[in-house]
Amino acid sequence: MSNFAGVPSPWPFMGRERDYAEFMPYRGVYEALDAVARRFPDRRALSFIVSADPREASIGWTHAQFIGRVRRAANLFSTLADGDVPRVAMLLPAVPQAYFTLFGAQTAGIVCPINYLLDEQHIADLLRASCANILVALGPNPDLDIWPRVPALVRSCPGLRHVLAVGGADGFGDFDAACDGMPGDALGFERTVGERTLAALFHTGGTTGAPKLAQHTHGNQLHAAWGAASMYAMTERDVVINAFPLFHVAGAFVFGLSALLSGAEVVLPTVLGMRNHDFVGRYWSFVERHEITLLTAVPTVLATLLGTDAAGHDRSSVRAALTGGSPLPLELARAFERKFDIELRNILGMTECAGVVSIEAFEVPRVPGSCGLALPCTEVKAVGDDGADCMPGETGILRLRGPNVGPGYTDPARNEGTFTEDGWLITGDIGHVDDAGRVFVTGRAKDVIIRGGHNIDPQAIEEALLSHPAVSVAAAVGEPDEYAGELPVAFVSLKPGAAVDGDVLKRFAEARIAERPAFPRRVDIVATLPSTAIGKVYKPALRALAAERVLRDRVAGAGLASAVDVHALDAHAGISVRFLVAPGAGESGVREAIERMMQPFAIAYEVVPQGDG
Repeated sequence: MSNFAGVPSPWPFMGRERDYAEFMPYRGVYEALDAVARRFPDRRALSFIVSADPREASIGWTHAQFIGRVRRAANLFSTLADGDVPRVAMLLPAVPQAYFTLFGAQTAGIVCPINYLLDEQHIADLLRASCANILVALGPNPDLDIWPRVPALVRSCPGLRHVLAVGGADGFGDFDAACDGMPGDALGFERTVGERTLAALFHTGGTTGAPKLAQHTHGNQLHAAWGAASMYAMTERDVVINAFPLFHVAGAFVFGLSALLSGAEVVLPTVLGMRNHDFVGRYWSFVERHEITLLTAVPTVLATLLGTDAAGHDRSSVRAALTGGSPLPLELARAFERKFDIELRNILGMTECAGVVSIEAFEVPRVPGSCGLALPCTEVKAVGDDGADCMPGETGILRLRGPNVGPGYTDPARNEGTFTEDGWLITGDIGHVDDAGRVFVTGRAKDVIIRGGHNIDPQAIEEALLSHPAVSVAAAVGEPDEYAGELPVAFVSLKPGAAVDGDVLKRFAEARIAERPAFPRRVDIVATLPSTAIGKVYKPALRALAAERVLRDRVAGAGLASAVDVHALDAHAGISVRFLVAPGAGESGVREAIERMMQPFAIAYEVVPQGDG
């Protein structure tokens, strides 16, 4: 069990009243990181794999060096703000400077990590909404084209006083050089930080409107990160490979801060992370070289790793793979564990609670389909449509309450339906909690589309389509995909007498959608969209239709079209699929082919010989 700067693990505290200060003695993230650095000054804290070329050495920082870089960044931001609160936005991939910026900005003021895949206008809106006065961005880089948008952002965001480029850029300050000019042995400013002090603003996709800015306090982040570290049994001997970007709470806290608080090492796999195909191809050689103990990846990346060959590489250091960000298909989990003999542990998280709701802890038996136990000192329950608490095993909408739950959005008007006045966070997930306290997710009440762990607001797609003069009604849903988990697709009905092609609408929408991952893969024109009794578009039926079409394509691609028919149904607990096998088709062989095909999909299904119901 891990030991946080001398503080016993909180796991024995579960179910008992204890002084919370015994669980979390630190008031702020900097104070906690500083304590860890004092305890483990010479242990490696951060390593960066510069290139997928195995001949090129990685670079690294000890915990003492890491906290020194954080201090330098904090002193820099405080100096640049010139008496005001530093409000630091960052447009950075998972590089070391992103860690220095994140924790340095929180030490001096407030940080707002922004998804660099968003378009220029969307980024500008977030910069203004966060009142950012400092921006740190990746400078000109052959792998990522973040920098070309920065000059226009400066022009459209007059609140930005300073822009710093990681790697340098003509006419702008160099982040590393500016940090080098600051003291790294002590903070050059005074700031009182408590558990309720605002630390960060993280944008998140919701079911309506533009992305929301969720507020995190120092207490929220410390509780989520240390709770995760404890339930993962992290120690200073762990080495965690973390390719998640820091605009994602999993990268920042679940797999980042959690490891750092344990005195462990975080390994960053190149500027492109797991989108670096050369790195993925050599993944197991780097696992061997860095003696990785904990792998981290969204389910779609786990599916990609299934296609890699680990033979000949020593992976005996690996004790588990940690996953979250999107639903974990049971067959994918089983296949990964069978192929690599690495135990897989699941997590349920949300941006609004610093990334963690529940975790499959190392101290308890793993139960397939479960998202594990709630964090220590955190309540999770299911609530029925009538507002009453559900009994163990009874399905409802999941909600949680605890020190990891943030204070709400920057716009309080947007809290309705997500944050309650008595401290509960409504997840929007459909599921149940069993009599042992394990959390299960069986569906989603929210319409959000999750593509590779990235939340996509369907309303952004719908509004783009509805701006076309021929479109009467539009609805966007997630279509199942082996790699991405879900891909956005849209269904529209046209105004009377109107005529337009789906491909034309697709291109029309793309020109009006802020982020490329939200571009609909396909736009289908239908006479009418399914609706509820009050006339609201019934999206579960559309999700079932999209799933059925995808799986019919996969069945045809497997050469089974003449032997298998596909029927997808929508239900309160999510989509379910029936594969009807024609008589004489050879049920055993067909069943095996379907099982292989369904391995990457988080979809309940059954194989039924025709005539059996």
